[in-house]
Amino acid sequence: MSADLQPGVSVRIARGVRRLIAPNPGMMTGPGTNTYLVGGREVAVIDPGPALDVHVDAIIAAAGGTIRWILVTHTHRDHSPAARMLAAATGAELIGRAAPAGPHQDDTFLPDREPGDGEALAVGEFRLSALHTPGHASNHVCFLLEADGLLFTGDHIMSGSTVVIDPPDGNMRQYLASLGRLRNEAVSAILPGHGDVLDQPHAVIEWIVDHRLQREAKVVEKLARHPDSSLSELVTHVYDDVDSRLHRIAERSLLAHLLKLEEEGRARRASEHWRVT
Repeated sequence: MSADLQPGVSVRIARGVRRLIAPNPGMMTGPGTNTYLVGGREVAVIDPGPALDVHVDAIIAAAGGTIRWILVTHTHRDHSPAARMLAAATGAELIGRAAPAGPHQDDTFLPDREPGDGEALAVGEFRLSALHTPGHASNHVCFLLEADGLLFTGDHIMSGSTVVIDPPDGNMRQYLASLGRLRNEAVSAILPGHGDVLDQPHAVIEWIVDHRLQREAKVVEKLARHPDSSLSELVTHVYDDVDSRLHRIAERSLLAHLLKLEEEGRARRASEHWRVT
């Protein structure tokens, strides 16, 4: 199922599923945001991406049928802003959860329908079930193509890197719980919001959980050695295996770990300095 990650080129991923990468490569987006098209005569578009005319035009050209539905995994600005443009051009129904408050959210996304957890878009050609997976974003939804076990994970799971958990909307406890929930789903492959297809989904999920718990253990260890550390001080110890240029981003996930530990009574803070309990 692997294919080259080239923006602007429609690639067949599986029966009835194509991928089109938006031309927005970068440190946080990798090759670009993955837009998926599901169906033949009637098409569902998953994560239309950033508001770029060239990408919207490419989606319409690649559809090969009538675009009836636009599904959004979450409302970060590299995933949902094109939804409004695509809906205006096609009349498609917007499906997803409205944006929470926050500077990184796309408040232009106004869904026609907010899917409940487990609710399915069931049409003649396919059935896509919505799985609420908060953690990276409180309104994050993965979509499962049930017949083939293909899980469209948005930013809940990415290829090539772990995701940033950015409080207050990002929540590490919820993220780990959502990963645990996916362990029990009948998934054959993960189709992430960035990067290539992941063909061993349960091994990938286990690796991410293990990685997060190992990082959490390192937080506790380093905080015990360096009590009353600020976030900027602690990140140099906990993420000493990461390029220092990425420490400002890593601070966000570090804060998410600390807030989880605080909620569990394992850490506490005073005046933005932290120590283990």
